[in-house]
Amino acid sequence: MNDQQAFAHLKQLANSKGIDVLGAKVCRTSSRFCLGVEHGDYNGTELFGVGTDRFIWMAYKPNGTNTMRYYSANFPDDGVVEFEIGKTPPPQSADVHDTWARFPYGTDHILAREGYTLTQGVDAVLYGNIPGGGMSRSASLTLNLILSTLDANGVIEKDRLKIVDMAQMVENDYIGSPCGKLDQIMILFAKEGMGTHYNPKDRTIDYVPLGTGGQDMRVVVMDTGTDRPGLDKSTYKVRRAQCEELVKLSQSNGFEISCLADVKDQKIYGQICSKFETSHPELCMRLKYIFEAQHRFYQMLDAWKAGDVKTVGRVFREDGLGLRDDYVISGPELEAMCDIARTIPGVLGERMLGGGDKGASGALVESTSVENLKHAIDTQYPKLMPNYADKYAVHTCKIVNGIKIFEKVL
Repeated sequence: MNDQQAFAHLKQLANSKGIDVLGAKVCRTSSRFCLGVEHGDYNGTELFGVGTDRFIWMAYKPNGTNTMRYYSANFPDDGVVEFEIGKTPPPQSADVHDTWARFPYGTDHILAREGYTLTQGVDAVLYGNIPGGGMSRSASLTLNLILSTLDANGVIEKDRLKIVDMAQMVENDYIGSPCGKLDQIMILFAKEGMGTHYNPKDRTIDYVPLGTGGQDMRVVVMDTGTDRPGLDKSTYKVRRAQCEELVKLSQSNGFEISCLADVKDQKIYGQICSKFETSHPELCMRLKYIFEAQHRFYQMLDAWKAGDVKTVGRVFREDGLGLRDDYVISGPELEAMCDIARTIPGVLGERMLGGGDKGASGALVESTSVENLKHAIDTQYPKLMPNYADKYAVHTCKIVNGIKIFEKVL
């Protein structure tokens, strides 16, 4: 779906639900494709990724009242979500556990908690085509809600990392989903044709162009057709807790680390593994992935700058094997896609994307091999995963800006 088609769809939705969006702005937020370190954000590593052209579009306008009204075409059974500013269910309550309304509720709650005064209600309709796992649909939605709510109320927040922090708060504190900041950063700061490099030590953002020679590489997303449960119900939550447990165990045994990313030295890594490999072997496996992926990260970053796509792809593939075998966060459908991709000449690398369990896998592919990959998936995946034979999809993605506001389109 392109932007013009999305605008027409939003108009149709608004008319069908009696929501006035005539003259409304449209906020478009992207998906993201992480190149490294997947699951590194809550472990303190540096991060690198791009914005991709699967989006959420939201038409919104102030309505002159203190009432928020939202309708999502992706969750039609929830109907129009309507509430007064400042009057939302308590955080993580049963009232919001299984409805997408927890996102606008959480946005209202966090903005109020963080000191933003909202005086203007919003009428909004939205639609998205981001897969149900692996490309950060929830982060895209949360950022869209925060940005549109602030804009409708005439509030300008110049500190973009504050926006990232609040988007994380909506998921962590209100919804109860233990996400990190990777997704929000890679979407909010995404720039067309560029990679985004985030250093958590000083909270800096650098843009890295893909070097000459990389123009023939394509980013391909292989949507398995599965929907991953929220992070609060997934293996992600377990892995995060395990990493935090190993940090505490290490600290109590004299290792001066604050997160697993602090374990960069081979000697310290060996000492921690030696100390806990008998009592906590699974925790040492989680550290193994982070330790090795962090070292590979700098190889990948240098290769990206140089346009050495074969090395970028190799690192991407090695990270995938680590996620599968050491972090144990993948799933059968995700790995079925990877297994197919790995057999195709011209596929530079492949791995699962995002929180794990379900959702989408990704591949870095030479442009001349994209159609061969799609054909192989169309031929093999339905046989391997017949329950998803009519649900999977393969997307060739462009590297795009993460945020765009359209005016005078409705």
